[in-house]
Amino acid sequence: MPTPRHRYRSDDEDSARWTGFPFRDGDIVISTRSKSGTTWMQMICALLVLGTPDLPVPLTVLSPWLDWLVEPRDAVYDRLAAQPHRRFIKTHTPLDGVPLHPRVHYVVVARHPLDMAVSLYHQGANLDRERIAELTGQPASTGSSGERPAVREWLLNWVDREADPRAELDSLPGVLMHLGDAWARRHEPNVELVHYDDLLADLGGEMRRLADRWKLPSPGPELVAAATFGRMRERADRLAPDTLGVLRDRRAFFRRGGSGQGRDLLDEAARARYQERVAALAPPDLLTWLHR
Repeated sequence: MPTPRHRYRSDDEDSARWTGFPFRDGDIVISTRSKSGTTWMQMICALLVLGTPDLPVPLTVLSPWLDWLVEPRDAVYDRLAAQPHRRFIKTHTPLDGVPLHPRVHYVVVARHPLDMAVSLYHQGANLDRERIAELTGQPASTGSSGERPAVREWLLNWVDREADPRAELDSLPGVLMHLGDAWARRHEPNVELVHYDDLLADLGGEMRRLADRWKLPSPGPELVAAATFGRMRERADRLAPDTLGVLRDRRAFFRRGGSGQGRDLLDEAARARYQERVAALAPPDLLTWLHR
């Protein structure tokens, strides 16, 4: 039986859409925070499952974001039901908000929170919020947003801001709550944690490890090359999560993909403040793994 779940809701997401979803044995649920490697892991899953870099349809059609409200739930269910291959489904919901079945696989990608936050800042300028409001039936914003602060100032505020982690999942408390829940489940046989920096350092090794865990064929060099950041950026029109026109620039979605940019923006005092904040939000062993 699935474990009890917490319901996560926002203007454009609702984890209750998982209720009643007809899982199949071997399904893969990709649970990540925003800008932490979601699309990267979707592509890795597509390559491992299909065995070819030539995807039959855009990636977001193959691997829909099930709890996103821009598309009717039944349409997403029907599309997944029609897939003859093993399915790999995207969510930004933590694992305590998704039905947990012993014959379903769950993978959580962790990225250094400061790097994730910098990517989130830049992503904010690339979203067409009027289009998202139109798709979700929300009223469009009428007030002036004013000038955005520079990225360093924004990042400092992000580190210091107190937030309810269950209401603001992309806050620092929300990021560490999501990862902390996954960390506590890391020894379960159907839960995999993947570190973003491990994908950068040894993409082929990580893909082979996941293939072994999921009983899929080991990828050859062609498949590993297709999952590199540069190759994915070249194919942004097919791989960016934007079949409904919510991004202003699909190539900008794959902005940089590196590691360390968040830490480089902070001076010694700000880095010490960050360490103080995270020490109060997550266990030491998780932080050691996350920040290595």
